[in-house]
Amino acid sequence: MRTRVVGRANATIVASAAHHPLKERITVSETRTTVSAIWSDGLGRAGIRSAQTLLVGALACAVLWSLTRVPVVIIPVTIALILASAIAPLVRWLTTRGWSRIAATGASFVGILTMFGSVITGVGFLVRAQSKELAAKAATGIDQLHVFLNDGPIPVSDEQLTSAWDSIRNFFTSSTFGSEALTGARTVGEILAGLVLMAVTLFFFLLDGDKIRDFLIGFMPANHQTKARLAAERSTLVLGGYVRGTAIVAAVDGLVVGIALAILGVPLALPLGVFIFIGGFIPIVGATAAGSFAVAIALISNGPVTALIVLAVVIGVNQLEHHFLQPVLMGRVLSIHGLAILLALAAGTMLAGITGALLAVPLTAVGWTVYKTWSGRGAPAPAETAAEVTAV
Repeated sequence: MRTRVVGRANATIVASAAHHPLKERITVSETRTTVSAIWSDGLGRAGIRSAQTLLVGALACAVLWSLTRVPVVIIPVTIALILASAIAPLVRWLTTRGWSRIAATGASFVGILTMFGSVITGVGFLVRAQSKELAAKAATGIDQLHVFLNDGPIPVSDEQLTSAWDSIRNFFTSSTFGSEALTGARTVGEILAGLVLMAVTLFFFLLDGDKIRDFLIGFMPANHQTKARLAAERSTLVLGGYVRGTAIVAAVDGLVVGIALAILGVPLALPLGVFIFIGGFIPIVGATAAGSFAVAIALISNGPVTALIVLAVVIGVNQLEHHFLQPVLMGRVLSIHGLAILLALAAGTMLAGITGALLAVPLTAVGWTVYKTWSGRGAPAPAETAAEVTAV
């Protein structure tokens, strides 16, 4: 009897032990089902997507932060890439005419440098030729400004003018100006180094741009390389169109202001027009700074009335550029809505100042082009884009 009870107890224990793994498997399966149900509904999928977005955003922020640590390298390389996209058609045209690649690149590079050097040299000769006229008019203009300040709508006495002049002179002789001058000298050195790096990078982009592109695309998976190559080609066309569109906008600014200065009899009208044209390549800030210099020359040489007229012309041209030429012309060239261009300019200026204003629109255009190519959302063929840019 006792043996039978012990046997039953052992059988119960064995059966219970045999059933424990099954219970554990059932419990794990139920847990997995519950977890799967939590993440499979709308809120769960939104949570997963949000976590993925945050991780991608953190990676993008880390990359951008790393790039901003070396602006002396990143900015010249980016500008060289934009310029290479605009000059590449000339190199391609020369190679189709039987030129070797290095000869076409050298001729294009030397031609661009010669053109810019000729413009700067010509401006220097014009300034030197008209400097005597400017000096002769400066005395009369300063006298007119003095009378205007004394008897104008807001009279300024001689004592206040003397006090302001003393403040300016004290600033230039103070230690603060010395430290700022050292900072400015360092900035000038960085700019010169950036220009040299940009020139060298531009030459190699023109010479071996296709090889560099294929080398970088070679690191991508094979099934993505075709789209990446197509996106690169379309981005090159877009950047070239951006440079040509910017040149048109800058030419309009320089032409209008230069004609106005010539009509008003302001000295250095042609050099100031060229200066405004060059400043037009820097959105928002460049044309405004160049126009302010033109207003200062008009004030010194022709008096406050002429300076006010020049100021009105500069403001009108800037408004035309910001609210019509940039959104409409650049929007057509880049296939981006004018509002998106304005927002990109504002965001770039707020985030990175002049550099952001310079690079915001082309980077936005390239990003949009890559997105359309990768997603297949009606991106035009490269031939269609080239035809549209040529038409504009």
